[in-house]
Amino acid sequence: MIMDVSITGWKDFFMKWPSELPKRGVLVTEFNEQISFSGFMASEAFLLIQRKSPDSLGARMVLLPYEQISAMKIIDVIKAKAFKAMGFQGSLAEG
Repeated sequence: MIMDVSITGWKDFFMKWPSELPKRGVLVTEFNEQISFSGFMASEAFLLIQRKSPDSLGARMVLLPYEQISAMKIIDVIKAKAFKAMGFQGSLAEG
């Protein structure tokens, strides 16, 4: 069985989220939907994300399989140290 790198990558990313990184951002799905979130919980198969305010249908929570995640936008200013804890290497420009 071949494991999809996007699934294991996103699962690891959310399961190892460093404490100094606020649990908020914007997820981009495979359907090009952008979901702003203010918190999340991660399981083996799904990411449960909490919206700060409800969407147009009144939903405040979204249960999303990892394979549906295309990208994540980070809305806070974060130091490189937080990303190094998740396995990233190199440096970021200062300022």
